[in-house]
Amino acid sequence: MKGKLWTILAIFVVASMLLMACQPAATPTPTPRPTPVPPTATPKPKLKITVATDATWPPFEYVDETTKELVGFDIDLMNAIAAAAGFEVEYLNVAWDPLLAGMATGEYDAAISAMTITEERAKQWDFSDPYWSAGQLIAVRIDETEITGPEDLAGKVAGAQIGTTGAIYIEENLPDTTLKTYDEISQAFLDLINGQIDAVVADDPLVEAMVKKYAEVIWVGGVLTAEEYGIAVRQGAPEILEAINRGLQIVKDQGLIDDLKEKWLEEESG
Repeated sequence: MKGKLWTILAIFVVASMLLMACQPAATPTPTPRPTPVPPTATPKPKLKITVATDATWPPFEYVDETTKELVGFDIDLMNAIAAAAGFEVEYLNVAWDPLLAGMATGEYDAAISAMTITEERAKQWDFSDPYWSAGQLIAVRIDETEITGPEDLAGKVAGAQIGTTGAIYIEENLPDTTLKTYDEISQAFLDLINGQIDAVVADDPLVEAMVKKYAEVIWVGGVLTAEEYGIAVRQGAPEILEAINRGLQIVKDQGLIDDLKEKWLEEESG
């Protein structure tokens, strides 16, 4: 009986082993591969341009005596253009003559400084679309009785800022007038008040601002020229010119030019 039991048990064990051998092997569960993460795109850097300005030309650009910051029509306008077109601005306060030279050599990306668009300047750098119409006016002392127009400047001494269209006007149209140039237009007006010169020729918005500032000064006659201001852009920088023009058109469409005129010129002129 005992030997028979062992025989049955052995048969059972062998049968179990054969049954297990006939079953298919279990398929291992594959380890999921991690989902590849695309590389983070490097954001395109924001366009940043250096903008030169001669901050001695109120109300378009000057240094606020309290805050020591650049302020004026042109500064507000350039900031609005940059915001509309999505670029950054770094201002550089540069005297007028070096500003012109720096734009000619590409030292600055752009310049906004009540700058008249002229044929000669357009040969050296590019210009944005115009944003302001201006002209030359004659300023004299309030007690002046002999000078009422450009024809009365013959034999007189007239001041203008060096390199400006005021100086160019005197040189090209008033051969009998002695031109005295200044690095800063404010010094010309101080010499006028002190009797060192007989007249000053400058852009009409500036003359009007100076007449309000100095009770000793008036302007005579009418506007002598028809000029347009533009933003200068160094040659070979089409992306900067395009961005400035795009932003300028946006602010024009928004009516900002009129708002800035009311803020800086109509208030300045009283």
